[in-house]
Amino acid sequence: MTPESLSPAASEAIPFSRVAISPVEYLQEAWSRVKPQYGLFLGITAVGMLLGSVAPLGILLGPMFCGIYLCYRRQALGQPIAFDMLFKGFDYFGEAFIASLLMVGAALVVMLPLMVALFIGMFATALGGAAGHGAETVAPFLSCALFGVFFLLVMLISAVISVLFAFSFPLIMDRGVPGLEAVKLSFRAARANLGGLLLLALVNALLGFAGVLCCYVGAFLVLPVTIGTHWICYERVFGIKEVDGEASQGAG
Repeated sequence: MTPESLSPAASEAIPFSRVAISPVEYLQEAWSRVKPQYGLFLGITAVGMLLGSVAPLGILLGPMFCGIYLCYRRQALGQPIAFDMLFKGFDYFGEAFIASLLMVGAALVVMLPLMVALFIGMFATALGGAAGHGAETVAPFLSCALFGVFFLLVMLISAVISVLFAFSFPLIMDRGVPGLEAVKLSFRAARANLGGLLLLALVNALLGFAGVLCCYVGAFLVLPVTIGTHWICYERVFGIKEVDGEASQGAG
């Protein structure tokens, strides 16, 4: 059965808080939460991210995120978790797909002009090198510099986009917010907590990069903790919706 969605007006009324986000504190808390069931969370996050990345246009990304966050939600409320709960994210398929499509679209809108500019810059550099007059010795360095700047811009833009959409999928799963409204509300809450979220995204990216250096396997090993920090951010900023008498936590 498809979960009930809030109306746009009700979505607008959901409050959020401005909080102090400490990456070290959140990482420690995330580890303490997943440590007793680390293997289970490793399987949930690794399979979820792998499945979410195989289909084009983020078709599976949104449902997988919803399923992953559902498991973190149940763990935070002291409820039992099972691996197959990951696939309950498909209960939110429609709204999650809208949010993930908007996220992929935003990335493409920003990245495509950068890729065109990189191509033009490298092509012009190659032409200059072919023209001679000493330019052939400078061209390789200019090409490396252009690629380095492009890489840094891509990393920065990716971090900003991921931060702005950070609360979209938890809002869809936990509060029943429609996809478009979840994105709008996520943007507002992310802007209110932008500095801390960007710092946390940077720290998590460095952990992921360190994991990639460890034969790539390490990138999956840190997923339960890094994704756990995202859920903790949601808890602190929005709280957890009260369901069946469960106490709401977090935002006030």
